Amino acid sequence: MKKIEKGTQFVTRNLALFRCNVDHLPYDYVEGTSLVCAAGHRLDINKKGSLVFLNHAVNTEYDDAMLVSRRKVLTAGLFDGIVAGMQRALPTEKLRILDVGTGEGTPFAKLLAARATQDIGVGFDISKAGVNLATQLDTSAFFAVADLAQLPFNDAVFDAVVEFFSPSAYEEFNRVLAPNGTIVKIVPASGYLHELRELLYPVGSPNHTYDNSRVVELFKQHYPATTVEQVTYEWTIPSDLWADLLHMTPLHWGARPEAQTAAETQPLPKVTVDVMVLKSK
Repeated sequence: MKKIEKGTQFVTRNLALFRCNVDHLPYDYVEGTSLVCAAGHRLDINKKGSLVFLNHAVNTEYDDAMLVSRRKVLTAGLFDGIVAGMQRALPTEKLRILDVGTGEGTPFAKLLAARATQDIGVGFDISKAGVNLATQLDTSAFFAVADLAQLPFNDAVFDAVVEFFSPSAYEEFNRVLAPNGTIVKIVPASGYLHELRELLYPVGSPNHTYDNSRVVELFKQHYPATTVEQVTYEWTIPSDLWADLLHMTPLHWGARPEAQTAAETQPLPKVTVDVMVLKSK
């Protein structure tokens, strides 16, 4: 089946999730490969089987090379323990799940595969390059290009909103979340990839260490019943993925050129994954 056909099938079955990006009215019907709202606005499903809700191009820091590196490393298992933590935090029944800032989609695809509950999964990102890469995955998830601050979804249509290292827009999350829904946010803890920080940044540099306390406290302010699970493990780095691991993370971008060059020739055997799994309730 072609991607556009698969995408059209998903949207037709789940039309109630989406709203028009022009007037915020629910879409009324699908005509061919176009979504049509009550006011007659149309949005076409593209050849990759995804929807682009942005009315203008957006420049992001995630270029194609970084996304490809990220795909290789995450496919090899760097985030598998994080995905397992996310899985533990979610209810076990079939859910309608929204993945915020899905990037190239691998963590979300692995989550849906691990749950095996035939969830209805939608992942979105502001990066068109990331979403284009996500559509290449063998997954039941549907992907879209959209803005975090203006979600193209109707009110109260998702049972869970999940984030893997993504920014948040809590007012919008609450709007699209169904009553008794769950928000699960993954944030890095102080030990996250500390080996890379120590390799790329000198002692005393702001990036040599990491503190996520403000992010955690803000989440708790919005959701006072928050529960937290810390997930920490070491991941053995495949020798052929060292350069990809360096290039997939923003840590590399901010380092001095000489530090980047030096790091290329100093492969590490292992790296620490250290995150906090925040659950709204």
